[in-house]
Amino acid sequence: MPQGLVLVDGLRTLSDARRALSRVQATGRPVVAIVVTHPHPDHVGGLAVFHQAYPTAPVYANVATAEFLRTDPLGFFALTHQQLGDDHPLKPFVPDHPVAPGAALDVGGARLESAEFGAGEAVTAVAYYRPDTGALFAGDLVGNHVTPALLEGHTCGWLTDLDQLRARFPTAKLIYPGHGAPGEPAALIDAQRDYLRTFRALVHPAIAPSSPAGADVDPAERQSVTAELDRRYPRPPPGGLAARPAGPQHQRGGRRAARGDRRQPAAGLPSLTSRVAPTSAYPAGRRAGAGTAA
Repeated sequence: MPQGLVLVDGLRTLSDARRALSRVQATGRPVVAIVVTHPHPDHVGGLAVFHQAYPTAPVYANVATAEFLRTDPLGFFALTHQQLGDDHPLKPFVPDHPVAPGAALDVGGARLESAEFGAGEAVTAVAYYRPDTGALFAGDLVGNHVTPALLEGHTCGWLTDLDQLRARFPTAKLIYPGHGAPGEPAALIDAQRDYLRTFRALVHPAIAPSSPAGADVDPAERQSVTAELDRRYPRPPPGGLAARPAGPQHQRGGRRAARGDRRQPAAGLPSLTSRVAPTSAYPAGRRAGAGTAA
C-alpha cells in the first residue's frame, strides 16, 4: 500500500505550483517522491515549491534532463523568465536523484517502472509506469486534444518514441498525458501518431528541391500547411495548446520547415523536422505538467 503521494512533474510557474501544493496538502498525505518526465519549462518551473515543502522527498529525473535544466542549451528558461518574470525561476530546480535508463523506483511503498526515450517532443523523456494499477505517466510523448509543441523539430524521433512506448508498456490501462485528460493508451498513441504523420506529409512537398523556396518554407507554403491542419484538426478549446516560449532565437523555426532528424526515421518515413511555425506564448488558463502517481 503506498505510504504517500508521488508527484509527476512540477508545473510551469511558482504560482501554479503553490495552488497545486494547497490541494496536495489538503489530502493529508505526505509527498514521498517527485518524478520529472522531461525538461520543458511548463513541467519544471514549480519544482522548487514542492521541494521546499517536502525537502526529504527525492526528486528524480534522468541525467539528460538534469543537464538540460542546469545548462539551458536552447535558452528556454531564460526566455520564459523574461516573459513571465519572477513567477518562473531563471534557474529551475535541478533534480537530485538520477534515474538510470530502464530503472525501477520503489518510493513510499509504490513501484514505478521507467523507460527513457531519445529526442522527440523534447530532447529527452522518461515515462513512468505503475504496474499494480496500469497507470502510465507519459509526459508530453502523448497529449489528448491539444496541439503538440513541435518546436524542437524531432518528429521522426517522436514517432519512434511512440512505437517504443507502446512496446515497452503493453499492459498499460490508462495513460496520463502531459497535457489533456487521461485516456486509453492505444487511442491516445494512435492519435498522436496520426497528427505527426499528417504534419510530416504536409510539410514534405514544401521542402522538396523543386518547391518555390527549396528546403525553406515560404509564407504561402506555411499558410497552406497551417490551413490544412486547421481543417483536419479543429482548434482545441482555449488553453488546449502544449506551448513553449517564443522568441527571436526560436522563431527561426518559422522560416524553415525541415532539417534532417539525427535519429533514424520510422519505417517508410523520410527524415525531416516539423518546424513550419513556432508555438507562441503559454495560453492563460492551461496549467499542465503535474499529477500524482500514488
